[in-house]
Amino acid sequence: MVPSNLGEEMSTEVGLPPEWEDDERMNFLFSDFKENRDVSTTDWDSKMDFWTTLILKICRSRGTVCVHLQELNKIFQRKGIMPLGLGTVIQCMARCGKMQRESEFAANVDCGWVSWGVGLLLVKPLKWTFSTLLGSSGVTLKESFVVIELVKEKAAELLGVYRSSQVANHSLLSFQELRTLSSDVCVDESTLCMALLQLQREKQVTVSLHEGEKIVKFSQPGQDHVSPVSDVDLGIYQLQRSERLLEERVEALGLEAEKCKEEARVLLREGKKSQALRCLRSRKRVEKKADHLYAQLENVKGILDRIANSQTDKLVIQAYQAGVSALRLSLRDVTVEGAESLVDQIQEGEVNQILAGGALNSTDADTDGLEDELRSLLENSTLDWPSTLPEVSSHPLSPVRESGSFCDDLLSALPSVPQSHFNITDDELDKECSRITLANTGLQQKYHTSPVKRAEPAQ
Repeated sequence: MVPSNLGEEMSTEVGLPPEWEDDERMNFLFSDFKENRDVSTTDWDSKMDFWTTLILKICRSRGTVCVHLQELNKIFQRKGIMPLGLGTVIQCMARCGKMQRESEFAANVDCGWVSWGVGLLLVKPLKWTFSTLLGSSGVTLKESFVVIELVKEKAAELLGVYRSSQVANHSLLSFQELRTLSSDVCVDESTLCMALLQLQREKQVTVSLHEGEKIVKFSQPGQDHVSPVSDVDLGIYQLQRSERLLEERVEALGLEAEKCKEEARVLLREGKKSQALRCLRSRKRVEKKADHLYAQLENVKGILDRIANSQTDKLVIQAYQAGVSALRLSLRDVTVEGAESLVDQIQEGEVNQILAGGALNSTDADTDGLEDELRSLLENSTLDWPSTLPEVSSHPLSPVRESGSFCDDLLSALPSVPQSHFNITDDELDKECSRITLANTGLQQKYHTSPVKRAEPAQ
């Protein structure tokens, strides 16, 4: 119910501007606009801004997106006086795109929405609608206008309510289901319809008629626009509707069975055994029917689960296909030679890292542990030298046949070679010594020795 005096009944709820209590200021604001804005631009704009802001504020507080002149005159009545310039305010807001006639707002979406909107939204004859589209620039008292800023806000709220609800995974909703779902957002059916029209403009919603029932399809998260209603959508919608009907029927049968049981108990207490038996028989029939419907309900739920799983599998397959395509594109310019070169570069980098000491990727604690272990090995271990080696002879080597002071000193310094365990004769030793040559400067020497195999010690 629209209040008759906003100043007295809605001042606390809406938060009226301070000048509302100023009689002199309000007399100016309640007066009509000058025909020519150029006569007093400041006064004209000041009055227009005041009423535009207040109209938006009032509509937002009431949760409505549509207004008409008669309603505004009644809302803003002050001390028995109605504003005279609200018709001009509506015309100006319409010219600026802040308001739009309901008929124009519906007609600008598409023809399907006009056919639905004429009967459901505007509740006006088709002839009236098109006469309005062609109509005059004046504003009639009951002509409804849509506030564009508010209908956009309401459309966003409606979309958010749907996506955060338990039926967000339903591809289709009936209009009545949506009306119940959005009751806290849309104060009436007209507001809901205008919000749906705005979402239709934004390509977030599509509405169709199926078997005389209006059904609504929302876009899903991640989609730029809603897809058309398909046969799969309709099939799922029918299954979901059957599921709800079966659940309601099973629940009703359960209540009926309990009622029969209670009646049988009362009749038995009264001694009416035969009547109590009839109630129990009725209860058995009801329970049997409920069991049958419950089995059908489980079948419907199973089909819906399989459909949901198939849709999930489809998403997974699409993800795999996208991944394979991306991988192929990323490897499109990679050749065998390029891959081999890359492997060589990686291996070369690893070698360089090892040479630079980078391969030892260990902490200081690990290094300290290794050093301790090495030190322990050096302290606690002895070199495993053979214990049966012959002792070095103290006898001098055989005389060298080749002369030369340096060679003589060198040979005299060498230990005696064991005679008993090596298969080397004196002649062979003389031949080895004869191969030693001295440089002219006496600073360099070059000698070639044949590998001499040391004989194994005698056992």
